[in-house]
Amino acid sequence: MSRPYAPKVVTANLLREGDVVYLTADDRWTPHHHEAELIEDEAHAQMRLLHGTAQKLVIVGAYLADARQGKDGPEPVHFREAFRTRGPSNYDHGKQADLRA
Repeated sequence: MSRPYAPKVVTANLLREGDVVYLTADDRWTPHHHEAELIEDEAHAQMRLLHGTAQKLVIVGAYLADARQGKDGPEPVHFREAFRTRGPSNYDHGKQADLRA
């Protein structure tokens, strides 16, 4: 018997800036994990990944990342994805700088 499908989000990096982004249900790329589309169907996840991957002038390295529903939207499941939500690890850049403002 196969395991149940774990929900996913489509994530990638912006081609020009390198920032981590997530695909929303309305086809936008957002830097906020909680705004991502939480995909609970494997076939739909593959279609959304193909849709994201096709945007070669906008993003690079798209893949499906495990996520779970949180109180404010999708939340990362694994440490790597949680780390990616915090932005660059060198402070005063990207999301880290926004936290200080």
